[in-house]
Amino acid sequence: MSDSANGNSQVDIPEIELIIKASTIDGRRKGACLFCQEYFMDLYLLAELKTISLKVTTVDMLKPPPDFRTNFEATPPPILIDGGLAVLENEKIERHIMKNVPGGHNLFVQDKDVATRIENVYSKFKLMLLKKEEASKNALLSQLSKIDEHLGKRGNRFLTGDTLCCFDCELMPRLQHIRVAGKYFMEFDIPTDLVNLWRYMHHMYHLDAFTQSCPADQDIINHYKLQQGTKMKKHEELETPTYTTSIPDNIRP
Repeated sequence: MSDSANGNSQVDIPEIELIIKASTIDGRRKGACLFCQEYFMDLYLLAELKTISLKVTTVDMLKPPPDFRTNFEATPPPILIDGGLAVLENEKIERHIMKNVPGGHNLFVQDKDVATRIENVYSKFKLMLLKKEEASKNALLSQLSKIDEHLGKRGNRFLTGDTLCCFDCELMPRLQHIRVAGKYFMEFDIPTDLVNLWRYMHHMYHLDAFTQSCPADQDIINHYKLQQGTKMKKHEELETPTYTTSIPDNIRP
């Protein structure tokens, strides 16, 4: 399966292909791989600016096609292909987008404060799922509060300004996992009094770069079920995919 972020690709702009993990439920739609979504968002933004043409291909890692096995052996996506060059490994993909993809350097801003505030939020979420106790839940809440506080102080739509950067493409997929899987496994809700964070999520939910790359709720849930050694029930697998993008009533954009 492939999508193009800008239908009429022009001859003079390079085509980048991003291979991402497919859904572990149907093997076709987008899977819930965080790095796949992060780089999908980075590249989608560049395709919107028409510095590249983007092709996104999903690969079912439970049954990878023979040509995928031949070319990449056991390497899991994300994999970036630029002019016949295959870039494997997350750090190398990030570096390639920053150094070699036209316009990519503009996404990679330096901001130590933002980097520090967002770097542990996902590991704290994973710890909460593992420990299932108040202390780990409070540690996650504390980290989310720091991000909310940062957004309130800066007063911008996004983490470093009014345009998206690499930090947003890193944070928002993780917030979506926290929101969807946190609710499913722990009845955890992002508090409605974190109004800056919710306003931020509202802005993200209205961006094609996020909605086009976002996995279904069911795929996010199944991602963690598989990590825990359990499986989706048959009726859950057959559900029509849903995408949680609502925001609390008290949030004014």
